[in-house]
Amino acid sequence: MPIPQIAIIGRANVGKSTLFNKIVKKRVAIVNDAPGVTRDRMFSRAEWFGRSFIVIDTGGIDLSSDNDIELKVKEQADIAIAEADTILFVGDGQQGLTPQDREVINKVRSSGKPLFILVNKVDDPKHEALIHDFYQMGVEATFAISAEHGSGIETMLERLVEGFPEVEEEAAEPGGIRIAVIGKPNAGKSSLINKLLKSDRCIVSEIPGTTRDAVDSSIVLDGTEFILIDTAGIRRKGKTTRLLEKTSVIMALKALERCDIAVLILDGESGVSDQDATIAGYAFERGRGCILAVNKCDLLDRKKQAHEALEEKLRDKLKFLDFAPVLLVSAKTGFGLKKFFPEVQRVYSEYSKKVPTGKLNDCFARAIEKNPFSSYRGKFIKLFYSTQVKSCPPTFQCFVNYPEGIHFSYSRYLTNSLRKSFGFSGTPVRLKFTPRRSGN
Repeated sequence: MPIPQIAIIGRANVGKSTLFNKIVKKRVAIVNDAPGVTRDRMFSRAEWFGRSFIVIDTGGIDLSSDNDIELKVKEQADIAIAEADTILFVGDGQQGLTPQDREVINKVRSSGKPLFILVNKVDDPKHEALIHDFYQMGVEATFAISAEHGSGIETMLERLVEGFPEVEEEAAEPGGIRIAVIGKPNAGKSSLINKLLKSDRCIVSEIPGTTRDAVDSSIVLDGTEFILIDTAGIRRKGKTTRLLEKTSVIMALKALERCDIAVLILDGESGVSDQDATIAGYAFERGRGCILAVNKCDLLDRKKQAHEALEEKLRDKLKFLDFAPVLLVSAKTGFGLKKFFPEVQRVYSEYSKKVPTGKLNDCFARAIEKNPFSSYRGKFIKLFYSTQVKSCPPTFQCFVNYPEGIHFSYSRYLTNSLRKSFGFSGTPVRLKFTPRRSGN
């Protein structure tokens, strides 16, 4: 079951980012008193009482702007209605209900999506008189909160997660190898899938974001089924670039919840953008197998040196995906696509690989002998035992006497030792350090 996605919307400077940080329990979003600080969406996974969900922090509506306010209000509401499962509308309890607030609430409510009204900044009894207008909007789930101090948020979250599924070990969906084709708008995702499928299963257009939602396409090669999930933005009239940049990340998140392998399509002409790095980061955080496919290579210099220089720039921008193989392709001509499915199959075999316990502990023993643990508060750190607790991605439990004493650089060293011994090309590798179990 896909993880629920919750969008926080509202005018600028009503406390959306502060609320976001409070819910995800991390200082992720930039918080500033100046309106409009959140320019792009922020995403983070959150959990409450064993229920997991994704929180989306949206940019606010800048009422001081000369741009058409009504258009901005509708755009915010349209994005939330189209992509989120539940909407948290945040109003300012010290300012009261505004006409713009009323318009957004009515628009979301008419969509039928679950809607919560959160009246923020209710920090003092004198503010409570201003919240009655919000209650009169007729939305049952209306809460007075203080994002700054945390009051009212726990009660709201309990109501929010009532119908969410409990967090369980992820199980693979039935079928073949599921591939999420992700990337920024107009990088060539749909064109590449069409070329791979040799059909017009996907709508291909020069307008970024033609595909409204994820589209699954199946192909069987040599007895192996591959399921391609195409993702893109939402088609809009007029100027679409900024809207599509925001929605494409949401679409990628949805696809990443359902895939085994993420293929990030990069534009060979324009290179790696910050948005590419953001989307790639979500693939890494979700623990998916990763392949970097550089599209439009038919337009580039075919010389080996030019391709090597391109890959070097790519690696420099996406250092956290140094394990991911790079494919140079062209959705237009088919250049490099013969390698696509074999590479996906190879990465999937690494992604689902299981290492025998004996060989795993031998690998760690050799690594530690070559480069011992540093001491922790004057005490020696000892690794007692390791075992692989899951695959997809490969995850290893390491029992030690002082888990808190293991520096991230040493964890990375052990991960690299695993890669040298067992490969794991294209897949994240996770190490979990825990105290030795009692009785061992």
